[in-house]
Amino acid sequence: MAEKSSEIIKFLLNMKVIATINHNIDKDTAEYIVKEFGHKPVFDEQTSFEKIKVKEKLEGDVKTRPPVVTIMGHVDHGKTSLLDSLRDTNVVSGEHGGITQHIGAYQVATENKRTITFIDTPGHAAFTEMRARGSKITDIVVLVVAADDGIKPQTVEAIKHAKAAKVPIIVAINKCDLPEKNISKIKNEMMQYELIAEDLSGDTLFVEVSALKKINLDKLKESILLQSEILDLKSSFTGQARGVVIESKIDKGKGPVSTILITNGKLKKGDFFVCGDTWGKIRAMISYEGKNIEEALPSTPVEILGMNSSAFAGAEFMVTKSEDEAKEMMKYKKDNSDKNKILAKDKTTLFDNVKEKDELNIIIKSDVQGSSEALKMSINKIEHNEVEAKIILSDIGMINETDVTLAKASNAILIGFNVKPNREAKRLAEEQKIEIKYFNIIYEAIEYVEKSLSGLLEPD
Repeated sequence: MAEKSSEIIKFLLNMKVIATINHNIDKDTAEYIVKEFGHKPVFDEQTSFEKIKVKEKLEGDVKTRPPVVTIMGHVDHGKTSLLDSLRDTNVVSGEHGGITQHIGAYQVATENKRTITFIDTPGHAAFTEMRARGSKITDIVVLVVAADDGIKPQTVEAIKHAKAAKVPIIVAINKCDLPEKNISKIKNEMMQYELIAEDLSGDTLFVEVSALKKINLDKLKESILLQSEILDLKSSFTGQARGVVIESKIDKGKGPVSTILITNGKLKKGDFFVCGDTWGKIRAMISYEGKNIEEALPSTPVEILGMNSSAFAGAEFMVTKSEDEAKEMMKYKKDNSDKNKILAKDKTTLFDNVKEKDELNIIIKSDVQGSSEALKMSINKIEHNEVEAKIILSDIGMINETDVTLAKASNAILIGFNVKPNREAKRLAEEQKIEIKYFNIIYEAIEYVEKSLSGLLEPD
């Protein structure tokens, strides 16, 4: 406006707004000031990113999209086995200790050429975050309960996640071929969570299945399709794609790889995109079957290559018109997040912790984002009145030299979860006598940390 800043500050003070020259002012106040000084406000179109979030109207070729179904339930109740028999594959055999530690996404075709997208979540107690993420991106939750085991803590937690996300639940009672099954007990127990079976005059679909004997799998698919018809799921099959990151990892040969579930639009090879704190260009798309594909439609899970750095799981994915727009949006996001950051106060005050706890420094490197998140949460939960576990680095990718030198400098324990060190790191670790511990089952890693903590305790 070519006005002096002091004039504006004075004007704001009269309005009871205390601001210095470096403050940000909200849009309405700014507009008011401009008008008061006799100028005409012109709105900048730069903040069109705000608009994108508002604009949820479907345009273009709107069709019914396949339902996205998350499979949840307690550990060892047969979630992955159920998916395996739906897809005629065997994922379970390749899993460490027989427990799922990643989120997986697959598609299953039914007889009448309909597709269902399944997302498999881990049932182990440590993976709360992953399950919450699973329930956020879905249309229907299939709750797997073992007929011989009933309702367990993670079953309850899954129900809570699904209710928080306002997603309909279908209960699949698995292992119903076992002689010690007790189905009426499960149906009665489910009542306290407001899941009432249809034969008890409720409206929740219960399906008795067996993953091993392949009993009633068609009925389960039918229930899912029925539920999705009620929900009337529609998406635009043209236009710029949007989606959510389900899982991300750093591959030795491919670099940062993210699994994306597309929610709207059509994703094509060569598209520029923004995702979380990073951007990139789609160099390749790989379907859940491991094939290279040229384009992906709504409700399809795809692995994409071409990110500049790995995106955090749960981030929003958005295609932009050009490379410049992607960079612009990134810059805009970065500026805005910097403005909103308030520095956390230093926790230790003078009289708080007179007796300092001993600290055990931990460095975690894992294969995918979800695992490092789960390990971090579990380790932070370990309570000990004398010793504290402190995670100084938790990252994805191979263990490299910097990790080893950091472990040496901070006297930390190095944990590799489903990853190995590269050659240089291995040699360095041997020279510096740094022990690297490798795990591929989460509770073994947590147990090791607990034992290391008690190793620090003062002798009685």
